[in-house]
Parts: sequence; C-alpha cells; structure tokens
Amino acid sequence: MGKTEEAMNFYKSILGGEFTILGRFRDVPGAENMSPEDQKKIMHISLTTKNGTVIMATDSLESMGQQVSFGNNVHLCIQAESETEVDKLFAALSAGGKVEMPVNKTFWGAYFGMCQDKYGVQWMINYTYNQN
Repeated sequence: MGKTEEAMNFYKSILGGEFTILGRFRDVPGAENMSPEDQKKIMHISLTTKNGTVIMATDSLESMGQQVSFGNNVHLCIQAESETEVDKLFAALSAGGKVEMPVNKTFWGAYFGMCQDKYGVQWMINYTYNQN
C-alpha cells in the first residue's frame, strides 16, 4: 500500500512524540536492485509518544510477495488519563474512519469507545475510573 509514512505522521499529530527511528528501503544493502518506488517506502519507523508508548510500522513490498490484508484481529488500545482525552483521541482517530462502539460510560467502570481509522486500523480508547 505504501501509506505507512502518511499513517505514522497522522498518529504523531494526534498522540505527539517523536520518530526515534526512520529507515527507508533505499538504505538497505541491495536497494539498487529495487524499483525507485520501493526504495522510497518505509523499512522501519518507530514513534515514541509522550508517555513512552512505542508504535512501530513498515511498508509491505508487493514486489517481494508481501500482501496487506486488514481484518478485525488486531486493535491498538490507548489508556487515556481523562474522559476529555478519550473524547479528543477518539474524535481524531475516527475522523474519516468508522465508529464501531461510540464512546460511553461502561458497566465495567470505564469510559470507552472503539473505532477504525481511515487506514483500517482498529482502535480502543479507554479511561478507567478510580477503583477506590
């Protein structure tokens, strides 16, 4: 697909943090044998958010037989620090995507919502109320 860089910049704009690693396929041995399009793609990128969470990604190369197939088998879960943060993150991540479970107070003592972003990634945003 080749959307890794775009997606990671989107996540950085929402979650903050810095890219701690960014390597392209053009930087690996043998890259001269790749197409110019594949050389531009992301081999590895790491985003370290403000709270220390690390999100890593890579582009898949169809020229190497790699296929991306999205499904509902992976969700990324963010533990927020407040209801306000849940609302902010959920609104940003679900923009252009699909809301699976609107943000709401739950029976298990959390403020929680589920969505799929515009890249097909599944997200759960959660704030757990104090259990005192």
